[in-house]
Amino acid sequence: MLSIARVRALAVGALVALASLGAHALTAQEQANKDVVLAFYEAAINQKDIDAAVAHIGPKYIQHNPRAADGVEGLKSFIGGYLKKANPQLKASIKRVIVQGDLVVLHVHSVPEPGALGTALVDIFRLENGKIVEHWDVQQPVPEKLPHGNTMF
Repeated sequence: MLSIARVRALAVGALVALASLGAHALTAQEQANKDVVLAFYEAAINQKDIDAAVAHIGPKYIQHNPRAADGVEGLKSFIGGYLKKANPQLKASIKRVIVQGDLVVLHVHSVPEPGALGTALVDIFRLENGKIVEHWDVQQPVPEKLPHGNTMF
């Protein structure tokens, strides 16, 4: 399990990686990790397909999201309850993917229903043996107005 200091260091590393996108050629393992996370995210979040999502999860799954429990059963409950029942129209659009070794970081625009401003997310996944074994996320609501001309994405 990663310490808070390691998660912070990863977040800083992700920001540095964003500043130099394209500078890092992925290894075969990093590309495989990226493919697993993208397939998982599409299945879990956009399709809300519990079986397809769980196929990408390792034997021990550590969850740091405060709305979800650890393990495969916690993930099933999160997808079936929070996503499928409480937020059936929620769609996530991945804006950036950062890969470093066994970690895959997604910068995501999550929209609960058409027309909503949504939430900016950073999801961090750790993989072992081609399976997702740990997850963190950070969320920030997208405001109506920004004090600058930039977007959140």
